[in-house]
Amino acid sequence: MEALFLENNSISLKELETPKSNGEALLKVEVAGICDTDLQLRSGYMGFRGIPGHEFVATVLESPNPTLIGQRVVGEINAACGHCPSCLKGLERHCPTRSVLGILSRPGAHAQFTRLPPENLHIIPDNVSNEEAVFTEPLAAACEILEQIHIQPEHKVAIIGDGKLGLLISQVLALTGCHLHVIGHHESKLAILKNRGIETETVPASEESKLPPAWADVVVECTGHPSGFAAARRLLKPRGSFVLKTTVKDRFQLDLADLVVNEIKLIGSRCGPFGAALRLLQRRLVDVSSLISESHALNDGVKAYTRAGQKGVLKVLLNF
Repeated sequence: MEALFLENNSISLKELETPKSNGEALLKVEVAGICDTDLQLRSGYMGFRGIPGHEFVATVLESPNPTLIGQRVVGEINAACGHCPSCLKGLERHCPTRSVLGILSRPGAHAQFTRLPPENLHIIPDNVSNEEAVFTEPLAAACEILEQIHIQPEHKVAIIGDGKLGLLISQVLALTGCHLHVIGHHESKLAILKNRGIETETVPASEESKLPPAWADVVVECTGHPSGFAAARRLLKPRGSFVLKTTVKDRFQLDLADLVVNEIKLIGSRCGPFGAALRLLQRRLVDVSSLISESHALNDGVKAYTRAGQKGVLKVLLNF
């Protein structure tokens, strides 16, 4: 099979052996997305070497569960042991021996074929296209915030960052009826939210220090940059909830005394519920199509990665 391969901070196209099912479901990939995490992996995050990619739509070719064969599916990315304390609590994403599709000890979906345990797979509703369904994994990550925090209609919520994840989170949190304010650098990206009636503000990086202090009950930081963190912290009220939603290779300093004195709740937020994400797509409660910048064939995947890392570009797809 053809696959994109990551090693030495570089992506290349390779001819590799098609994986065997080995008791899991063998999947023929139809569409895959390039995520910011994939770009961070290319920069050295997690020390990953192999086939990247964890956002995908596939057709099931083989499966221990015969009802899945021939179905269009998306898949949860954490393959867990199933019997440790975390797994028994339904927290497979925190299994200490898990592998993670295209991120940790498991080949990913930027290939013609991949595999996952059948229990990780979710059948895609008929009215959801492949290009929409490929957003299930990041949309589920957006839904996870509502699993962790009860956002009430009277809450003031600020989202910092107008990248792909920030735009998805904004649409999900807007469904709570909260007073939502989204801050970013790119008017063209924020226009996607404006068209849905969501309040936005274009703020240059040089002006972030002038944002109003202590305005929000909840802030969600979606930039992964120190300046974005500082802007989010400035906006947050004492005893507010600070949600960190990006995984990045870089490290930066954190003023722990400030968090203690102001009794800030610092919340890491990662994977989320696929069922909820698919229902949002099925019911047309979020718009993901406007987030697609372009689509490339797999054999043009090196260029696709280059494009995905350029400023102003949103979702780049690999179409099989």
